[in-house]
Amino acid sequence: MEKFRTSRLGLLLLLADVLLVPFGLFLATILRSNVALGMGGALGFENAQVPWPVYILAVISWVGALMMNGVYDPRRVLRWYTECAKVTFASVIATFFMGGALYFSYRETSRLQIIYFLVINIALLLGVRLMLRFYYELIGRSRPGTQIKVLVLGAGKLGQKVGEVIFAHARWGFHLVGYLDDDPLKKDKAFEGAMVLGGIDDVNGIIKEHGVEEVWIALPVRADKRLNEIIMKLEAQPVRIYIAPDYLSLALVQARADIVGGIPIIGLREPVIMGFDRFFKRAFDLVISLAVIILLLPFILLIMILIWIDSPGPIIFRQQRVGENGRLFNMIKFRTMVKNAEALQPVVNIENAGGEVIHKRKADPRVTRIGRFLRHYSLDELPQLFNVIKGDMSLVGPRPEMPWLVDRYKSWQRKRFSVPQGITGWWQINGRSDKPMHLNTDDDLYYVYNYSLWLDIRILLRTPLAVIGGRGAF
Repeated sequence: MEKFRTSRLGLLLLLADVLLVPFGLFLATILRSNVALGMGGALGFENAQVPWPVYILAVISWVGALMMNGVYDPRRVLRWYTECAKVTFASVIATFFMGGALYFSYRETSRLQIIYFLVINIALLLGVRLMLRFYYELIGRSRPGTQIKVLVLGAGKLGQKVGEVIFAHARWGFHLVGYLDDDPLKKDKAFEGAMVLGGIDDVNGIIKEHGVEEVWIALPVRADKRLNEIIMKLEAQPVRIYIAPDYLSLALVQARADIVGGIPIIGLREPVIMGFDRFFKRAFDLVISLAVIILLLPFILLIMILIWIDSPGPIIFRQQRVGENGRLFNMIKFRTMVKNAEALQPVVNIENAGGEVIHKRKADPRVTRIGRFLRHYSLDELPQLFNVIKGDMSLVGPRPEMPWLVDRYKSWQRKRFSVPQGITGWWQINGRSDKPMHLNTDDDLYYVYNYSLWLDIRILLRTPLAVIGGRGAF
């Protein structure tokens, strides 16, 4: 009974999908009969009919793909865009599987009809999920008798974070009863609408009084001895116990728990962009980079000639930079400074009142005449398109920084390396203040925590305006 109650929304979605999939195929059949694209007109309804085994195959394909992709798991579809991505990806997989099965069975089924089915089904599945989200957002959280009552031990930063997660999962049946914490200053305070009900020693009484079914322990690492005492107290109680380890603050961006050989481990340095998102970002980078290089090739050759005429030295400048996950690589750009300019770097460096290094300034004596023009309009960055093609960089992301500056980073600043470093980014399109990029980490972290392919496209579309303005580029 407990397991059923915990996954009630998952079962509701599963039932809805079982009904929606054949309905979507039926609609695709009607559409195929009346909108036969590329076939010279309609073929007639009778010609587009599919036998009943195909409906069964469709349900098995779609529901199976959705289940394997974790669409019914509340922990994996908390955010709406994650749920949309998983439903869409599972639908594409189901379509390929169904198409392969039809090839060996009912080959007369129209391929166009299957494409119609894919589009209609994605719309139906996402539409129902969107309506359910709105429903639970409006009235679903307060319905009596449907919640799994959760008590959180610890009301510090970690405990409050756990409370936020429970509150966000409310539509899946979770209800936050309250917190217990030994800090007297937190007594009777409220977090996420739930009160601190007392000290941790009161746990047994609170469990009985409120009918608590799950206890989530969110205590700091230093409370390991206290943790043992709490677990012993809870052994006799009819509750499920979960521990939220206080290692998440050490994670660079996100942490993921795994089981390896029966041993639980927590990854503190997980990549932010993985799987399908990573594939699309890489494909997007390659297509756009190759197109821009071909389009601007005459202009690139002209810049190379001007650099060669302007001052002695190599046309291309190579410099070691820090990439994703701290990996070092050689970033290339057009040379904009005199030969051996790096040897003069200590002369240019200054330290501000906060102890932060300012390693570039407007009146830099090392910059050449053509170099100043190239820097103003960021044209010196064009060769980095080849870094993108090689895979060292992405079109969009935080700018790769020099190793000696990264060595001075604080822990929170290193989170910017959790994604591929880019030619342009959120910082560049938001005015590019006169501060160097390593002092604009807040903008970089906004990108890290809000990454999407659409955000990449927005940044690329706004980059030309920022480049033309030239503010902060020197």
